[in-house]
Amino acid sequence: MADPTAPPTPPVPLAALLAREDLGLRQIAGPGAEAAGTAVQWVHTSEMADPYPYLLGGELLLTAGVHITDPAGSDAYLDDYVARILAAGGAALGFGVAPVHDTVPRALAEACDRYGLPLVEVPPRTTFSGVARAVWRLMAEARHAELRRVTEAQQGLATAAARPDPVPAVLRQLAARLGGAAVLYGPDGAELQAAGRARDATREALRALTEVVRRPAPAAPASAADTAGSTHLAAYALGGGRGFALGTATERREPGDHTIAGAAVVLLSLLTGEHQGATEAARSAALVRLLLGASPEETGPLLGSGLWRVVHARGEHTPLAASALAAALGSGLVDPREDVVRLLVPADREVTATDGWTLGVAAPAAPEDLPAADVQAARALRRAEATRQPLVRHHESGLGALIAPEEADAHARVLLAPLAGNEALTATLRTWLSLHGSWDRTATALSVHRNTVRQRIARCESLLGTDLNDPDVRMELWFALGRVS
Repeated sequence: MADPTAPPTPPVPLAALLAREDLGLRQIAGPGAEAAGTAVQWVHTSEMADPYPYLLGGELLLTAGVHITDPAGSDAYLDDYVARILAAGGAALGFGVAPVHDTVPRALAEACDRYGLPLVEVPPRTTFSGVARAVWRLMAEARHAELRRVTEAQQGLATAAARPDPVPAVLRQLAARLGGAAVLYGPDGAELQAAGRARDATREALRALTEVVRRPAPAAPASAADTAGSTHLAAYALGGGRGFALGTATERREPGDHTIAGAAVVLLSLLTGEHQGATEAARSAALVRLLLGASPEETGPLLGSGLWRVVHARGEHTPLAASALAAALGSGLVDPREDVVRLLVPADREVTATDGWTLGVAAPAAPEDLPAADVQAARALRRAEATRQPLVRHHESGLGALIAPEEADAHARVLLAPLAGNEALTATLRTWLSLHGSWDRTATALSVHRNTVRQRIARCESLLGTDLNDPDVRMELWFALGRVS
């Protein structure tokens, strides 16, 4: 699992920093940077006698030695200084030569050797800010390389999923991209497909780890990680709640591995889903019958569930992202339209907020009532966007429960007719009402200037011929806006 406290960019190997000829850095004490695999996550400059309280861990601590008043003095002070840096998790110490000291104090180098802290000499021509800038540049290059690796891996996995043998092809591609083994497990824990090589003991440990993610929901986590000796193990539950799991075993764990495995999880969830068997055949039959003129009442039972929820979603609009959302909601019925993603989810599966998406969820509906549920989901999505909530469910209460839907819709169309066709005014009015008339919050929500909001609301008031300061008027307009498509 990714460490939530880790920096957003990969750490920089100290050896890479030492290799920069423009910096002229030289390691003079401590374990060799390349052999020890020393990595730098941050750069910090301090002349404190005890920098411990100000270190987060992983720093290259830079100092000019202002606090070392007697370079030839007692070793006890420098021993304690080095020990405290290590206790705080410091990665290495950089000592700037001049203007305070002509050379690195020999006692400091000896202390670094004793405690195993890499000591780097920073020449007079190299500024501390130059060292920091070089670290950030190396981090940016590493991040760019990692993003390119993840993108290429996702493209390779998508291509593999389009092959005639998609499941083995995806596993082979995943194993090659991670430099290890990838195994698909069935609901009973049996190994169904595998790619890459792993020792028998590693495979057994990986199988045991997948049992953690194959537990019945909600006790089971979506993923789990462990080690078997020097091998990194990871297990992922496939979407749909049917008990399939993916396991990976690698000798090294790179920052982008979790993202690459996540793309494979989405694809394998779709490839191993219900739609690959009798359920898909029934749904295909339902589609054919609808196209040939059958009624929803006749084709509805072929969908395999009595009641369904229509979900409208807006977020990262790519086919892969839409498929990932469908897998997360446990449904293979997804329509990734240009403006909004629409899904059919069995009513017995709970729809919860999903990172990166804004969802509008209709009330459970029978197949013949799905067109009305589609309108409900669209309205719920608009309310979610107006109120900046990740998920809004449709519910008929208050006035909506007392008025016939046809009458309510007709009233809404007549009331809002002066704004018809002007989406900017309608969206501004809806957002402004949802935020209780706040100019600043509405401007932020719509990414416009507050004066633009004022002008649009004034225009709405003029066209509607009403007083928007009247709470009764606001209530009626909010009700009407909830009815229009």
